Order: sequence, then structure tokens, then C-alpha cells
Amino acid sequence: MGMTTENKLEKIKHNRKLWIENFVHIADNKNDLIKFKLNEQQDEFLTKMGKFNIISKSRQIGFSTLSLAYCLFQAHTNPNSNYLILSYKNDSSSALFEKVKSMNRMLPKNKYKNYFASVHRENRNELLLSNGSRITCQVAGNKDVGRGSTFQYILLSEFAFYSNQEKVLLSCEQSLAKNESSKVVIESTSNGIGNFYYRLFKTAWKGNSKYQAFFYPFFSSGLSKQFKSILDEAERWHLSYYGDRLRKKDLEEDEKQLQELGANLRFLMFRRYLLMDMTEDEFAQEYPAHYMQSFVSSHVGVFSQSHILQRMDYIKEPKTMKEVKQSDIPKVLQKYLRKSLFIYDFPQKSMKHYAGVDTATGSGSDFSTITIINEENEEVATFMSNKVPVYEFADIVDALGKWYGYAFLAVERNHVGLPLIERLRQDKGYANMLKQKIFDQKGKKKLQLGWQTTQQNKAIMIQDFKESFELNHILLHNKETLEQMQIFVESDSRGKMGNAGDNHDDLVISAALAVQAKKQGKWYV
Repeated sequence: MGMTTENKLEKIKHNRKLWIENFVHIADNKNDLIKFKLNEQQDEFLTKMGKFNIISKSRQIGFSTLSLAYCLFQAHTNPNSNYLILSYKNDSSSALFEKVKSMNRMLPKNKYKNYFASVHRENRNELLLSNGSRITCQVAGNKDVGRGSTFQYILLSEFAFYSNQEKVLLSCEQSLAKNESSKVVIESTSNGIGNFYYRLFKTAWKGNSKYQAFFYPFFSSGLSKQFKSILDEAERWHLSYYGDRLRKKDLEEDEKQLQELGANLRFLMFRRYLLMDMTEDEFAQEYPAHYMQSFVSSHVGVFSQSHILQRMDYIKEPKTMKEVKQSDIPKVLQKYLRKSLFIYDFPQKSMKHYAGVDTATGSGSDFSTITIINEENEEVATFMSNKVPVYEFADIVDALGKWYGYAFLAVERNHVGLPLIERLRQDKGYANMLKQKIFDQKGKKKLQLGWQTTQQNKAIMIQDFKESFELNHILLHNKETLEQMQIFVESDSRGKMGNAGDNHDDLVISAALAVQAKKQGKWYV
């Protein structure tokens, strides 16, 4: 015996996907009203989303539409609940709210009487239902955003473009209902590096936040049907322009990388089609292939993004705790293993090693870093900590350097680098360090321990590192170093070479110093 209509409706009422796909209508690319069928990415997010969610995405995947449909489902099935939709400007806010009101008007209320709540009040920023549930739409610039209400679900659409991101999010979190099913969803295309959205997403992506991070590239498999019209158009253009459809043998190097990430030939023809009128950076910002790509494409970085992304796909994992502890690593280094110190290859007695050392105070701001490469220019070890005082860092540099066959050290002597050099030379007897030629006031030439960074030689140092990296003369394994390279710019907000915003570049400096150490061609031990 089949289910009655009442049984079916009751089942649908308790299943958000069934409710949305049975009752919500949207306009397709031809402006025809159709039932909202979730694509793979929307379905995945609806299944996996937790209480706090942040999404970085390509354009037009449809997460704001999904959120509107979800709010409508919740409002009709949970009486006396509130929902907030935020956007960054009036026209986008109005467009979102018109869409949710249209969805509500298209619900089959006549067919299933008493199943849906009726409209009690509807105006330009509020939809109040007869069951007491309310959907509100606001602009993020409003000082009173979320104040005075408790919300079951909050959508922050295009969050990266808010002028007061941190303040708005704090206000929204405080107004979130204190129950197990309430949720915050941040969804946005990217808007450069250094802002709060960038830091929040990057922290969440690493698993160090209460927010759960999601990323969806432009070639996500579920978009083939959704983008069918423009994909067909791009294929017709390619056939006309090139005389044939794109084939695997015709792929350029960057296209091969995208195919390895999951892009099929139709999406690659779509990319070629749009690149007729866009730069690669513009395309990457709107249609990213990697979660970092859209962030870095909006500024001029020093290092090649394609080289960095390709390297990230093949980096070597550091040695495990068990592997390292079975080696003869000095005892002073053991407490830092897999926390601040990462070993990629053990010392080889027959091979020389070179290290770059950047020193900080250990007060919790800048990081003290060490990058060690072998004579074949492969990274073998990396250290990074912002809580190690200079005297303790000297012990680490000494022990690590001597373990790697008395590595040749290029220590930046600026700021607290000089006290480190003095401890290494006088207290530890470490002699194998880079020396710079300088002239005293009398014009007499002498050698000075360490690398004194100036505005002029910093540019040379970074360009040497860039050349080594992009010509594949150096092999890096540390992911954090590569991420810092992604956002390293020729001129930051202070007009200096470094990383955008409040982001760190200490590992870039130590890696560049390691290249200088190798370049010296000296060995004092």
C-alpha cells in the first residue's frame, strides 16, 4: 500500500532537501521558472554544513540561492523563528530579498492547503509569516545589524566586500540563537589579501577555527548542467576560432595542471573563451581553481602563482615523530618536532648544507625562522616559532646547524639578529657563517658576520630567490613557506617589500637567505 499525500507531506516536512526540491521554484538561465534541483556542490554543503560555515567559491554556483531556499524551508516548518540575510550594498540586498519573496509566492499553497504559512506582512526588507516566523534582509553597513533579535540562521553574502567585516560578524554571532540547530553561513568570492575574510577563511581551512571551510572551483562537476548554455557557447566559439574542439594533446602547461585538478575539456574551452576579454588574474579572481588563487589574483605578487600552486600539489610530507626520534637528532630539538620544527630529509655526511636564519624577539609577533637546503638545493628542514627568545633560538640554530654537518649559515643581522650572531660565534664557537664585505669610515675593507639587509640588497636577495624557484633550481617542501610566497608583494601598505596586511613573510626571508648562503660559495669549516 502506497503512502498517502499526508504521509508524504509529513516526510517532506522533516527533510530539507526534499522540501526545497519539491516546493521551491527558481528562474533558470532562460528565465523560465523551474523546480530548484540542487547541484552536487549545493547538496554537499547542505549535508555537511555545521553551526559556523565559511565558503570561498567561484561565481554563480548558487549558494546564496540555496541559503534563501533553506531559510524559507525553516521559516515554514519552524514557527516563531527568525532569519537574517545580509549583503554588502542596497541593490544586491534587494535582489536577494526579491528572490526569496518570489520563492515564497510560488509555493503550491492552493494545492496543499494548511501546509504552508500565509503571508502576514511583506515589505522591502521583511517577510513575516502567519506562524510568527520572519525573514529579514539588511545591508551590512547598517550599524544596528542584527540588534534586538535572535536568529536561527544568518547568511552573510559576499562578505569579503563588507567594509566592517569583523564588527558585523561579531554582532551576528551575538544575535545567533543559542540552540544546536542555529547556523551562520559566510559565502563570498574573494576581495584581495590582508582583510578579515582572508584571515578567517585561511584559519578555518587549516582547521584552526570554529568555522568549517568549504571551497568550490569553477570546474566543479555539478556545474556542467547549470553552466550548459555558456559551455555550449564556448565550445562553438572554440570550434570556429581554432577549427576544432579542444583535445588533450592540445593542452598548454597551465591547462594540464587544471585538468589534473579536475577540469574537463569543456571547462577549459570556457576558460579560453573568457580569457579573450579577461586577464588570467581577473579570471582567477572570479573563477578560481584553488582556494588561494582568488585571493592572490587581486594583487601583484612577486612569485609566480602557477609555480607555487603546482609545487603545493607535490610537496613532501615531513618525517614522522617516530622516524625522527629514531635518528640521532639533538635532544634540545626534540620538543619542537612537528610543532615548530619539520624535518624533510636527514643529514647526509657526504653533503654540505646551507641555512637562512631570520631572528625575532620571541614576544609573539614576528617569527624566528630557519630554512635549511642541501647542496642540491632541496629543502631538508624548516623551523618557525614566535615564542622563542633569542638566547633559546641560539641553542636551536647551533644544534640544528651542527646536526646538518656544520651548515653554512646566512643570519640576518638586522635588529635582534646581531645578538644571535654574537651568541653563535662567541658562546657556541660557530664559525661557519656568511660574512659581508663592508668599508669602515676610513675606507678600509673588512668582513662583517651576517647579512645586513638594506632596501637595495633585499630586492636583490628576493629576486635571486625568485629566479631559483621559478627556474626550478630550488625544491621547497614547507607549505607555510609557499603560502607566504603567494602573498609576498613588491610594495605593501607601508611601501615596503613584504606580505600584504598583517601577514608574515619570515619564512620567505629565511628561504631567500638560504639561497644567498649557497650563492656565496664559501665554507669556513
